[in-house]
Amino acid sequence: MKTEKLRELYKKYGLERDDVFKHQHYIIITRPGIDKIQATEKITITYDVIQCDPTFCVVKANADANGNKIETFGSALKGTSHKDGNCNTWYVMEMAEKRAMSRAVLKLTGFYELGVFGEDESEDFKKTNKAWKK
Repeated sequence: MKTEKLRELYKKYGLERDDVFKHQHYIIITRPGIDKIQATEKITITYDVIQCDPTFCVVKANADANGNKIETFGSALKGTSHKDGNCNTWYVMEMAEKRAMSRAVLKLTGFYELGVFGEDESEDFKKTNKAWKK
């Protein structure tokens, strides 16, 4: 049932092999895949900055698709490893925004309830996850 529903969603949004990949226990949609979904559904998103510091940021995404609305959050904590952060870049605001956007799009379109996540939501979800360097 879940596989059938995912196939329907992939077809509906024109997702191709490069837009989706399996990572351990999860199915991951890449940034270009998220963009395709957002464009197809004409999802509009506005953001509220909840907290923005040099090493930590939280953003709330307010998303709307044809009157169907959702609020969700994205955060980024700069660290030198997975033990002390969830982001290896100094662009914490941009990472928090991308994470909030991915969550909003996937929640509005039914992917989240099927256990699908966005590539930007975690450093662990990257297709080519490289070891962090100190």
